[in-house]
Amino acid sequence: MEYKDYYKILGVSRSATADEIKRAYRKLARQYHPDKNKSAGAEDRFKEINEANEVLSDAEKRKAYDTLGANWKAGQQFTPPPGWDFSQAGAGGFGRGRARAGSSAGAGGFGGGNAGFSDFFSQLFGGVGAGGFGGGFEDYAEAEAPATHARLTIALEDSYNGAQRHINVGGRTLNVRIPKGVGAGQTIRLAGQGSHGGDLLLEIDFAPHAQFKLDGRDITTTVNIAPWEAALGGKIDVPTLGGTVELNLPANSRGGQKLRLKGRGLPGKTPGDQFVVLQVVAPPAASEADRTFYADMARHFESFRPRG
Repeated sequence: MEYKDYYKILGVSRSATADEIKRAYRKLARQYHPDKNKSAGAEDRFKEINEANEVLSDAEKRKAYDTLGANWKAGQQFTPPPGWDFSQAGAGGFGRGRARAGSSAGAGGFGGGNAGFSDFFSQLFGGVGAGGFGGGFEDYAEAEAPATHARLTIALEDSYNGAQRHINVGGRTLNVRIPKGVGAGQTIRLAGQGSHGGDLLLEIDFAPHAQFKLDGRDITTTVNIAPWEAALGGKIDVPTLGGTVELNLPANSRGGQKLRLKGRGLPGKTPGDQFVVLQVVAPPAASEADRTFYADMARHFESFRPRG
C-alpha cells in the first residue's frame, strides 16, 4: 500500500490553515471536476483531491493523519503502525461518521461508503467517510459561490509590460498579476478571493494617459515637428509604451498625416500598432531677425496657399 501525501496533493504546507486548505481544494476541484475537465487523468486527479480534502478539512482526521509523522513520502510503501486505531489516534471516537444528505446520489456511481477513496484511506480510517466520492461533488457545489465583481484601473504600460499590483478588498491586501496584453473589459480571476469563498472577477479599465489614446489594441499619439522637418524629412524621436524609438519622417510630410509603427500597440496574438499623428509647429517670431526671416520665406513661397 502506497503512502498518500495529502498536503502535497492539495499543494499546501503541513502548517496550512483551514482556510488555505479550503481555497486550495476549491481551486483544484474547479480545475479537475469531471463535468468541466475531460482530459485523461482528470477524474483520477479529482478523486485524489477529494480524498485529500476529506482528511485535511476535518480537524480530527487531520490530527490522526499527522500522528503518522512528516517523514513519509508519496508513493512509499506504507503499513499502519502496530495497534493503529483511528478512533484512538486523536480522533476522539469519530466512529459516528459525517455522511452528507444526498451524498451518494447523482455522482455517476461514485457515491456510497468509501467508493473512490484509496486503500491507504481505507486502512487508516476504515468505514469512516463522507459518503465517498459523492460527498466531493457536494463540496464542489458549495465551491460554486457567486463571483464577486469589481473594477481594476491600470496604466497602459501595465498591459504592455505586464505588472504586479496590490489591491485592498474587504480589509485584505491581494496581489494581482496583470498579464501582458490584457485589454479593456477583460477580467482577471482571483480564485476564492470574493465574498463567501467565491471568485473575485476584476474587470480591467485603463486610466487616461497623457500621451496615448487607446482604440482596441492600437494606440495613437501626436508628435510635434518643425516646418523644416516636415519639408526635408529625417529621423525624429517618438515615444512608445516600450520607450523612445526613431521614426523615419518622409520628406514633404504634412500636419495631420498618420504614420504607423507596426506592433507597437498592446501585445496579443496579433499585437496592436501605434499610429503617430504629425503636428507641424512653427517657432514664434520673437525677434526682428525672426520676423525678417519669415518675411523672406513668405516672399520665397509667395504662391503657396496652405488653406487650399
